[in-house]
Amino acid sequence: MTAPVMIGQLARATATKVTTIRFYESIGLLPAPPRTDSGRRTYDRSDVERLHFIRNGRRLGFSIDELRSLIDLQENPVRDCAAASVIAARHLAEVEEKLSQLAALRDELKVFAHSCNRSTAAECKIIQGIGGMRAQAN
Repeated sequence: MTAPVMIGQLARATATKVTTIRFYESIGLLPAPPRTDSGRRTYDRSDVERLHFIRNGRRLGFSIDELRSLIDLQENPVRDCAAASVIAARHLAEVEEKLSQLAALRDELKVFAHSCNRSTAAECKIIQGIGGMRAQAN
């Protein structure tokens, strides 16, 4: 086993803020670490690996609850990974929906951006278009 590391070392090793590490501990994504006699947290290799897993999962957009489920699967290696596939497929569907919404937003913004007639703000098609959106949203 490697020597334990302190929270600052863990933060540097994983490019994670100390406050984020503490947050992950407080919500149970990272286990509560043992402490030295002086009360300092100590971490080992498994904590570094777990934090990398969490950081990569967050980078991919997985929610905290999805990560909890994936960590549970990771900690029970004999379980069928079909549950992980379901989580990933559901997340992919959410990402694809967001991409579709962003594409529609991009298309609408293109219309606005190209509608400027270089007149006064009172006659601005962009401002009028955005104002008209409020009426549509209500």
